Amino acid sequence: MNPETIRKLLAELDTSRSADTEAPWGRLRSLGPEVVPWLLRAFPSFRTWQGRTALVFHAVRYARTSEESFQLGVLGCRDRSYMVRYRACGLLAYSLRSDALPHLGPLVSHTDTRTVEDARAAVDAIQSRNHHYFRDRHHSGRSFWHVNDGDT
Repeated sequence: MNPETIRKLLAELDTSRSADTEAPWGRLRSLGPEVVPWLLRAFPSFRTWQGRTALVFHAVRYARTSEESFQLGVLGCRDRSYMVRYRACGLLAYSLRSDALPHLGPLVSHTDTRTVEDARAAVDAIQSRNHHYFRDRHHSGRSFWHVNDGDT
């Protein structure tokens, strides 16, 4: 896929109508991990919180293998939208990278209590080396977060 087509498809993700993102993402998904640098570059120019949320969401599966995915999570932590911050916390939790902790730290004292809870859950997941704890916040062992094969 040529760069112009990729940019056009990415622009179609910057919408408040999630149904309109299925077709462009279906084509972009075929790029595999090579799509992640494009997601990162597009993030600052996206106007809708739904579009920025989608970019972070689609990068989660690459959080352990792509530095650009990790950087997208870091960028998302500073977003003004709760949903973008939520997805960013999840991405960083899934990465299990301890260098994410300084980026999550400021969110632990955020004014939005949901963001505080999400940041704490991400910190717990990273420190416990168990990404499932981002979803299973009480460590019940009954809730799992399957992102990639082998995530059991």
